[in-house]
Amino acid sequence: MTNSGLPTIAPPRQERKYFTLEDANRALPLVRRVVSDISDAYAEFLHSQIVLHESEGKTTDDEQFVVEKQVETAAMRLDKLIDELHAIGCDLKDPQSGLIDFWARHEERDVLLCWKSGEKQIGFWHEVEAGFEGRRAVSELAGTTRA
Repeated sequence: MTNSGLPTIAPPRQERKYFTLEDANRALPLVRRVVSDISDAYAEFLHSQIVLHESEGKTTDDEQFVVEKQVETAAMRLDKLIDELHAIGCDLKDPQSGLIDFWARHEERDVLLCWKSGEKQIGFWHEVEAGFEGRRAVSELAGTTRA
């Protein structure tokens, strides 16, 4: 968790895993389940933070402690799920929309295969610095990604 109380979505420093498009699509069933859990946990975390904020100065110390523990528990659950996703080898970009990047290699450079919750398969990729707005169709890769 960060100092602001928000869970950390950046992956821990470790060796980066690279995927082919086929490998990333094969990982999607597991990624979908984890991302669904992350979306639920993120909503729970946000709700608990709202309750905490609204209760400040209006509750006893004991009641405030309970609410603070709820925020902490929600954040820890979210962190654990995000760690699960990182263990698969992909990066969470947005817990609310379920935006995920898989690292790949294309024409001797790093690129990101991009998937968002609700999409049937990975249909987009982008340059590392381009972000979601720079998404391009995977048909442009024409089988050239490699792990």
